[in-house]
Amino acid sequence: MRLTILGGGGFRVPLVYRALAGSEVSRVTLYDTDPRRIGVIRSVLGGLPPGPEVRVANDLDEAVRDADFVFSAIRVGGTAGRVRDESVPLAEGVLGQETVGAGGVLYGLRTIPVALRIAERVAALAPRAWVINFTNPAGMVTQAMASVLGDRVIGICDSPVGLVRRAARAAGADPATVSYDYVGLNHLGWLRSLRDERGRELLPGLLADEGALGSFEEGRLFGAPWLRALGSLPNEYLHYYYFRRETLAAVRTVEETRGAFLDHQQGDFFARAEREPERAYELWEATRLGREETYMAESRAATGGWQRDSCDLDGGGYDQVALALMRAIAEDRRTRLILNVRNGATDPVLPALDAEAIVETVCEVGADGVRTLPAAPLGPAELGLVLQLKAVETATVEAALFKEREAALRALALHPLVDSPAVAARILERAAAAHA
Repeated sequence: MRLTILGGGGFRVPLVYRALAGSEVSRVTLYDTDPRRIGVIRSVLGGLPPGPEVRVANDLDEAVRDADFVFSAIRVGGTAGRVRDESVPLAEGVLGQETVGAGGVLYGLRTIPVALRIAERVAALAPRAWVINFTNPAGMVTQAMASVLGDRVIGICDSPVGLVRRAARAAGADPATVSYDYVGLNHLGWLRSLRDERGRELLPGLLADEGALGSFEEGRLFGAPWLRALGSLPNEYLHYYYFRRETLAAVRTVEETRGAFLDHQQGDFFARAEREPERAYELWEATRLGREETYMAESRAATGGWQRDSCDLDGGGYDQVALALMRAIAEDRRTRLILNVRNGATDPVLPALDAEAIVETVCEVGADGVRTLPAAPLGPAELGLVLQLKAVETATVEAALFKEREAALRALALHPLVDSPAVAARILERAAAAHA
C-alpha cells in the first residue's frame, strides 16, 4: 500500500509512522507547505524503528498521484491561525476552542477551501484512493470533501475510541471485546450502550457506580450526578456545552489559550530539533508528553483540577484508528470503528438529517468501504443539539465555498456557544481584520 500524508510536517506524523511498523504500507509520501517542518519530522522518524520507505513530495499533485490512501491532517494558517481563532471570540466573552464554538467556525471557514482543492486533485490523480480525514473541524471538513469524493472520504477522530476504551476499563471489561452504540456528530456524540463479549449491558452498572465513574476522564469531567441524569456517556467535548460557564471562567484565568501554548511549545521544538537533528526524536517525545498532559486542561480545571491517567498519555489513538481503517479496506478485514461518514439515504443513522450529512457513528468496514450500523434514536435534547450544530456546519461550508458573509454570520450566530447575532457580527469583523 502507498500512503500519502498531507500535513507531513505536522507534529503528530511520527505517531502515524510508528503505527505503520510491520504493516502492509510499503511507502509513505510526505507533503507539507513548510519544508523546514518536514525536514525536522524526517529527523524524528530517524529515531523510530525501521518502517516503510519515506519520500517527500514537492507539490500536492506529486504527493497524491497514484496513492492508495491519502491521510489529510493539515492546519491551514498554522498554530498562529489557531491562536487568533481562539483569542478573537474570547475578546467578545465567548469560548473559542479550535473545533467548538466560534473558534471552530472560523477555523472551518479558512480550511474548507483548501480541503476542497485537495479533494479535487485526489479525484483527478488518484480516483481509486481512499481519503482519511483528520483535519479539524473534522465533521464539516469531511462533509465538504464528500461533495467531491462521495463515500471515498472518511473522517476519523480519537475521542470516541478513547471514551469506549476508558469506559470499558472502568466497567471491568476488555476494551478489545466490547460492543457499543455511539452516535452524533464529530465532537458531539454520546455512548448509549456498552456490552461485554457475552452481550451483557454494562452501562447502567457503570453509571450507578460513583467510584468507577471517578476512575476515568469523562466520569471526572461531567460528574456522576449529571451522567446519571443523562443516562449516557458524552464525548469529552460536550463539556464545553454542558458546563459552558465554568469552562469559560477557567479559560479566562489562564495566562494563554491552548492554541498559544501549542504555538510556543511547537515553535520551540522545531527550532531546537532543527539545530540538533541528532536529538530530534528525544525532543519530540518530551514535547509530545507535555502536549498530552495539558490536553483539555481548562475543562479539568473547571472540574476541580486533576491529572490525566498515564494510560491516556500515549498519543490519543487516532493513528491506530487510521491503521485499522486502512487494513480493513485493503485486506477486507471486517472491523467495527466509530467514523465520520454520510448519514445515508435508504437507512439513515439519524433520520432527521439529510442523506449527505456527515455523522459520527459505529460502522463496519471492509474492502467495499464503510457501512453504518443501526443506532438507537437520540433523545429530544441530544437530537436538538445535533440539529442546531449541523445547521452551523452547513452554513460554514456554504460560507467557505461561496464567500457569503451572511452564511458566515448565520453559522456564528446559530452556534449555541455564541449568545447573540451582534456578538457573532463583531467576531466576524475581528476575525477578518486579524486574518487579513
